[in-house]
Formats: sequence, C-alpha cells, structure tokens
Amino acid sequence: MKKIIMLFASVLFLAFQVAAQADRIVGFWLTEEKDAQVQIVKSSDGKYNGSIIWLDEPFEDDGSIKIDDENPDPALQKRTIMGLPLLKNFVYNSKDKEWEDGTIYDPDSGNTYDCFMWFEEDPNILHLKGYLLGMRFIGRSSTWFKSTDKRQ
Repeated sequence: MKKIIMLFASVLFLAFQVAAQADRIVGFWLTEEKDAQVQIVKSSDGKYNGSIIWLDEPFEDDGSIKIDDENPDPALQKRTIMGLPLLKNFVYNSKDKEWEDGTIYDPDSGNTYDCFMWFEEDPNILHLKGYLLGMRFIGRSSTWFKSTDKRQ
C-alpha cells in the first residue's frame, strides 16, 4: 500500500511540474519592437491564447484608432488593434518543451501563420516562429520580453 501511495504521489508531482512548465508563458509580453504588449492566457480548454492589451501608438496620424484594415476578411477590417487576438490555440509539448499547433496573426500584413514558441536559457525571453505549409524550417522568428505587469 505504501508503494502505491508513493507511486501516486510521484505521478501527481510530475503532473504538477508539467503544468507549471506549460504555464510559464502566461502573463504579459512586450513584442520584439517593444511597441505592443500581449497578454497570454490559458483558456478553459487548456490552450494558450494571446491578445494585444497595449500599444505604444494606438492612434493613426489623423487621430483615429488603429484598426485591422489589412485583414483579408472585410468583416474583420473594422476591429481595433487594441484587444486583437494574435496567438490562438497553442498546446504545450512537454517532450519538446515548446508550445505548438497554434497560429499567430500579423496585423501589419493581415496574414495568419502556423507558429510555435519556446524558451532557451532565459525564462524572460520568449522565442516565436511563424511558418507556412508545415515547413518549420522556413519562416520568421521573433523574440518577446516578459513584463511584470500591464502597461498603461
């Protein structure tokens, strides 16, 4: 009986460790250019998603609010950049220690790319790579920086 309890405790501890590793991306992140802040959250289905919560320049030169005017879907071209979902449906792969099977949206081009994310040595630097057609070796990488709180 004691061995069963120890085995159960070990499995439970391991499950908590994996969950803690997976949740490391939850929080506030400054984009590579540091002109936007993205909040990554874990949804009720266990997937990770991120939306823009701060912009260095939220307004156009004419004073209007920046909108998603590059989106190929005319129905989405009027939504504001502030609050725009950028990261969708990421799942944590504990074997590869990366978040995968998600997409990243580029509001500058209106394109959506397959994407994966990972940490190297510094847990305050998140690496992202967007790619097309399942070809991870071709694509564009970006580096985001951990923020302690939401920018105002």
